[in-house]
Amino acid sequence: MANIIGIIGGSGLYEMESLTGVEEVVVDTPFGATSDAIIKGNLGDATLYFLPRHGRGHPLLPSEVPYRANIWALKKLGCQRILSVSAVGSMKEEIAPGHMVIPDQFIDWTKTRKSTFFGEGCVVHVSYGDPVCPALGDALEAACKEVGVTVHRGGTYICMEGPQFSTKAESNLYRSWGVSVIGMTNATEAKLAREAELSYATLALSTDYDCWHEGHDEVTVEEVIKVLLQNVANAKKILQAVVPRIPSTQEVPVPSAIANAIITAPEKIPAETRKRLDLIIGRYLPSDD
Repeated sequence: MANIIGIIGGSGLYEMESLTGVEEVVVDTPFGATSDAIIKGNLGDATLYFLPRHGRGHPLLPSEVPYRANIWALKKLGCQRILSVSAVGSMKEEIAPGHMVIPDQFIDWTKTRKSTFFGEGCVVHVSYGDPVCPALGDALEAACKEVGVTVHRGGTYICMEGPQFSTKAESNLYRSWGVSVIGMTNATEAKLAREAELSYATLALSTDYDCWHEGHDEVTVEEVIKVLLQNVANAKKILQAVVPRIPSTQEVPVPSAIANAIITAPEKIPAETRKRLDLIIGRYLPSDD
């Protein structure tokens, strides 16, 4: 069975060599519209679905991204694994702008987001101690080395609300916690991916040193974009190299996060909530028949 992989990132990532059968797909979801139309394409035996996180032309703030709709849509399309490509600030001297990072932990420092599919009569507590799929991390690390970019495996991604960048006090606080990189999106995606029983991993593109580094100017949009454009070219090469390395679900199954996580008695889940969540929890609930 061919892999079906979701890729969340910038709007140009799907402009890759060897991608065939490119078409746009629109998915209606119970959580509203996705960030943009999803781009479907084939790379070898794999089917890829590219979703521009902030929409094409970048009209969406990090807090405005419809995370639930995005993850639900990729699940509906049959994706089993999600690769997230994301710009980050470096919180460590050794992670220089232009380097790649594959974090294995998240700290969610956001304040206003919907970061769960559940509620409204359905309580579910999934295990989340290890939020990143190690098999996807292995594949990303090998692909980075093949492409010849500097890659740092492991570390913690702290997810802030934004859209403002950090103050120096905040930046130094996060550094005291030992985090590796800072961004504004991935912790929310990772939580929802786990609830949707999708394997998830991040390819973090270091663009700056946030504002903690005395030897560098404070982060500006101009500098971020300059480094980001350089990184995107490498990200496309990495994605082409990683897809053939991603193991099938027969080799490495996706997590069964929901199996023992539903707390609410099935008969107490409202019909409307049950219908909305059927894609995620339906197979774990007794039939209404």
